[in-house]
Amino acid sequence: MHDKILILDFGSQVTQLIARRVREAQVYCEIHPNDVSDAFIREFAQDHGLKGVILSGSHASTYEEHELRAPQAVWDLGVPVLGICYGMFTMAVQQGGEVQASDHREFGYAEVRAHGHTRLLEGIEDFSTAEGHGMLKVWMSHGDKVTALPPGFKLMASTPSCPIAGMADETRGYYGVQFHPEVTHTLQGAALLTRFVREICGARGD
Repeated sequence: MHDKILILDFGSQVTQLIARRVREAQVYCEIHPNDVSDAFIREFAQDHGLKGVILSGSHASTYEEHELRAPQAVWDLGVPVLGICYGMFTMAVQQGGEVQASDHREFGYAEVRAHGHTRLLEGIEDFSTAEGHGMLKVWMSHGDKVTALPPGFKLMASTPSCPIAGMADETRGYYGVQFHPEVTHTLQGAALLTRFVREICGARGD
């Protein structure tokens, strides 16, 4: 039986890169559309091999009339979940937070400051500031932002233009990042995804 990661695709152009990073960590994964049924999710998890879920980015907005959502079964499984960009937005909305349009669309490199010593980012940084804050060089591509954390979540990362660039509910293993760890422009992205699937999800390699 495989330990496996489920990647739900919300229409990102780089979802295949998420799968590549997971497989580089020697962990089996499958990509499926975000609108699969709750029954599909439960069946996928039935053999107890499912160790975690990753929600991809998207070109959509969370406040559009036909906004995309993760199936409710994802939140009922009791496994860690990582939301990337739009995946973070839908996690925030579905868990009781708020998302709004940004004043300007952010596309390109950014420097993200880590907060709160979370399991996901602990010891992962590109450099430290004079004050000792861990910093990550990342790739951003978004037009929305989380404006209120859901209950139980804490701030995990920020930038000057994006005060909530990462969030975490470590009790449930829910993490959201505004940036894209799957692309090579995010220098520590592979380390972050490996940390999530191998250590937080506890997935064993093939």
